[in-house]
Amino acid sequence: MSARPVLLVASSGGHLTQLCSLRPWWRGKERVWVTFRTPDAESVLGDESVRWAHHPTTRNVGNLLRNTGLALRTMREQRPSVVVSTGAGVALPFFVLAWLLRIPTVYIEVYDRIDTPTLTARLCKPFTRLFLAQWEEQRSFMPTAITVGPLL
Repeated sequence: MSARPVLLVASSGGHLTQLCSLRPWWRGKERVWVTFRTPDAESVLGDESVRWAHHPTTRNVGNLLRNTGLALRTMREQRPSVVVSTGAGVALPFFVLAWLLRIPTVYIEVYDRIDTPTLTARLCKPFTRLFLAQWEEQRSFMPTAITVGPLL
C-alpha cells in the first residue's frame, strides 16, 4: 500500500506560489494539488497530479457547491494524510470535509496580510488543526499560530 498523499489546496497566482515555495518539504512526498486552471497554474504544475477547481469562489454559491463536490470526490479517491492551504476561498470545502473525516489541516496565512486575517482564514479557523503565520505580527489575530517566517 502506498503512502497517503498530501493534499495542497490554493487559488492560483500568489496563493499557489506560496505553496510551491514549500517544495523542500513536499518534494519527497506523494501529493495532489487543487487549484484553478489558469496559464500560470498549468505551467507551474505541469508534471504534478492536479484536480482543477472552479472559480471564481467569492460570492459564487454555484462554484462553492461544485468545489464541495470536488472535495468529496478528491477526499474519497485520495484519502490524504493532511490538507495544506494558503487560501483562498477554494480551501473552505476541503477544510470542512477534512475536519469531518478527521484528516489534519494546516492553514498558512498569506504573506501580504499582516494587520487582519483573511476571510478564508476566518472561515477555515474552526476546521484548522494548525495555523502557521509568516509574520510575527499575524499572531495578534492568530495567537495560537506558529510563526514560520516568510515563504517568499
